[in-house]
Amino acid sequence: MSHLLKRYRQIGGILVKYGFGIVIHEVFPPIARLGLRRPIKADSHSTARRVRLALEELGPTFIKFGQIMSLRRDLLPPAFIEELTLLTDSVAPLPFETVRPVIEEYCGPIPDAFSSFDETPFAAASLAQVHRAVLKNGKEVALKVQRPGIPKLIEDDIAILESLAHRVERRYPEYQIYNPAGLVREFAIQIRRELDFNQEGKNAEELYWNMREFPDIVLPRVYWRYSGSRLLTMDLIKGVRIDDLEGIRACGIFPGDLTELTLGAYLKQIFRDGFFHADPHTGNLLVTPRGQLAFIDCGMVGIMRPERQEVFVRLLLGIVDVDVEAVIDAYRGLGIIIHEEDEEAFKDETYAILQGYQHFGLEQFEVANVMAQIPEVMRRYHIVVPLSMMQIMKVIMMMIDINVHLDPSFNFTDRVRPYLTEIVHHRYLSAEAVKRASKSAIDIGESAMELPQTLNAAIKKLSSGPLRIDFATDDVQDLGASIRFSASVLLIGMVSSAFLIGSSLVVLSMDQPMALGICSTIGKFTLGGYVFAIAIGIVAIIYVVRRH
Repeated sequence: MSHLLKRYRQIGGILVKYGFGIVIHEVFPPIARLGLRRPIKADSHSTARRVRLALEELGPTFIKFGQIMSLRRDLLPPAFIEELTLLTDSVAPLPFETVRPVIEEYCGPIPDAFSSFDETPFAAASLAQVHRAVLKNGKEVALKVQRPGIPKLIEDDIAILESLAHRVERRYPEYQIYNPAGLVREFAIQIRRELDFNQEGKNAEELYWNMREFPDIVLPRVYWRYSGSRLLTMDLIKGVRIDDLEGIRACGIFPGDLTELTLGAYLKQIFRDGFFHADPHTGNLLVTPRGQLAFIDCGMVGIMRPERQEVFVRLLLGIVDVDVEAVIDAYRGLGIIIHEEDEEAFKDETYAILQGYQHFGLEQFEVANVMAQIPEVMRRYHIVVPLSMMQIMKVIMMMIDINVHLDPSFNFTDRVRPYLTEIVHHRYLSAEAVKRASKSAIDIGESAMELPQTLNAAIKKLSSGPLRIDFATDDVQDLGASIRFSASVLLIGMVSSAFLIGSSLVVLSMDQPMALGICSTIGKFTLGGYVFAIAIGIVAIIYVVRRH
């Protein structure tokens, strides 16, 4: 417990140093009683900058928390977002002898595992540092080694952040709408995942399999024999940063040629796979001498369930098509609650933003800024937004910025429409979609067939219980007739749907075009299925019209 008190005092001292002593005295009175003094002189920096400097000095946990909060444009003013995006966790590397035990825990003696090993790291961050090495088979690899003691420090800091969040909720009830404790819980889940290098390796493998249809996308292979929860050994990918235009040209590559690859890869990851690289800053995207795009550092990924993917497709289409109703419907699909008294004003402001987005033309940096205005409007109306939405919007805006840097004429609106159309086609017209529709039709048909028996049982139960409901004979007969009629119509519709869906599955599974396959025996049966389904549908319509 003494080490936790020591950390409390250290945090309090740093907050006081940067002029946030009032936070200590109002939210953490126990720390204030440890003898901390308020600063004698106010700092000349802006409040937002002092927050960023304090987070950097507080260490890796708070730096990561600030980076996560930089996504929350719906919670923080633009000045704070701008400062938090500047947070960096680059630190001086540890001496090699400090990290050697971690490497040898998973690899054994270094001379036995590697033919050469560079003890000087070529990259160092607050959680880990990276060394070059060559395996015995001659393969060049990069070893990401976790800094000793980091997990314990982060767990202590998470406990302090949780305490802070609960105290803020009690001290300032008006902030409960933003759910500070929930924000800390989401952050704790994210940073614990990043601490588990096994998970990062699995993320890299998942992205590799999802990106197989892109031959020019590269992800490092993981060498599990030399990896574990605190060490990750991967292929050493050589290339230049994606923002190094001169370096890209020196490889004989036109930077603008990379925009289609970047756009297609991220849209597939987000809207089709629901599993995407969530930290696309320019240091994590490399261009190889062969013109391939390499994704590195897969510790931070986003995950979306299929139903959320569908909602986000509708949201992006609504933004691109300036359809404010589609945007609002997508918000509701994400569970975003808009207060009834604010709905019309919120729609007006959202529409004004979307109109501005449409008229900016090729000024794509303005497009990213306009997209950033959407969560700012939400903040003004105290609308709580899921972290997943802010994470995706942040990734899309970063992707736009990268592509505009590669090609100033890059037009996101024009380029994204074909991809969204293809995604919609894949989601609603694929064989998988037909199978889902078939299952839904069967479920509806079964429910309809069970309706008369269910209603009959309910009536019997009511009639035999303490509460008796008497119906006129004619009314009961009419009700029964109506139920039988509805069941018959539903049965006809189900049979028609079965023929239609079955014929569609046959068409989708045929190797040859429909125009050629129609002449085959299977093609004739398929065409017959369509004709029969249409005929049944017509009969059902006539039946219903005559009945009424």
